[in-house]
Amino acid sequence: MTKAQARIGVIGAGAWGTALAQVLSEGQDELLLWAREPEVIAQINESHENQTFLAGYPLRQNIRATKNMGELASCEALLIVTPAQHLRASLMDLPDSKAALVLCSKGIEEATRQLMSEVVQDIRPNNPLAVLSGPTFAHEVAQGLPTALTLACDSEALWDRLNPLISKPSFRPYYSDDIAGAEIGGAVKNVLAIGCGVVEGAGLGQNARASIISRGFAEMLRYGAARGARAETLSGLCGLGDLVLTCSSDSSRNFSLGKGLGRGQSAKALLSDRATVAEGAFTAAVLQRDAKARDIDMPIVDAVCALLAGETDSKSIVAQLMRRPLVSEQR
Repeated sequence: MTKAQARIGVIGAGAWGTALAQVLSEGQDELLLWAREPEVIAQINESHENQTFLAGYPLRQNIRATKNMGELASCEALLIVTPAQHLRASLMDLPDSKAALVLCSKGIEEATRQLMSEVVQDIRPNNPLAVLSGPTFAHEVAQGLPTALTLACDSEALWDRLNPLISKPSFRPYYSDDIAGAEIGGAVKNVLAIGCGVVEGAGLGQNARASIISRGFAEMLRYGAARGARAETLSGLCGLGDLVLTCSSDSSRNFSLGKGLGRGQSAKALLSDRATVAEGAFTAAVLQRDAKARDIDMPIVDAVCALLAGETDSKSIVAQLMRRPLVSEQR
């Protein structure tokens, strides 16, 4: 009897990619998980655990790791979970396929200032496209804890095709057709989470953190409007929901990075751990450049960039933000 082909593939075996493989492998004959590192492939296939990026969470035995991208060509859906700055190269390596591409990385390409969906349209314009984004910590998804998030698709037909593959008892996607909104919420919240972590690390109090969240959300709305996102999308799971989660917990890599900065540690030292990727650190500068090119005021993003560059300290930045001109809250 011929072995059934895997219907779902996940490209990228970091913590988030591994957690997605775990939840989506439920009810599947096989799920393929592409990894770059030989040691990660061996760990997953031999001990059924990703000890490098998601230690302590046993994985289903129907998850099979591979370094051969060609094995993914026959999948119906490919979830792409590589770091944002590696997306273009990963797409170039992907063999011809009719698979729906589901973007799970959050960021803006540094060289082009393109959203991840725009990168896909450059490289793979004929593949159906979706974005999966929302308030998710990898370790909770891997445990099967209740999770809701946004699945933005380029058509309702694609939603009908993907929903049976992605929806699980503990993993609930909500439909949207606003791909830009789903992407922008995920990219911008990572930068704002660094700012909230700075407030926590510097001991500036809960009032200040709530202010960063709410005023940061206003920046997200302004930037989103300029890039074609809808305000109602950004007010949902993939925007405000993700922002609140990421700005409120040490489980957030971006929040933890900001916390270290607030305590006076250098960005270089904090970013040296290969097992964690704080995407906000790589998104901040390109987001700042794009906002300036579009004449969008994003003072919290500017402050995070200054801290990451080592140009100032946390208390000076907060004092500078507090001295900004008093204007209407709607601006």
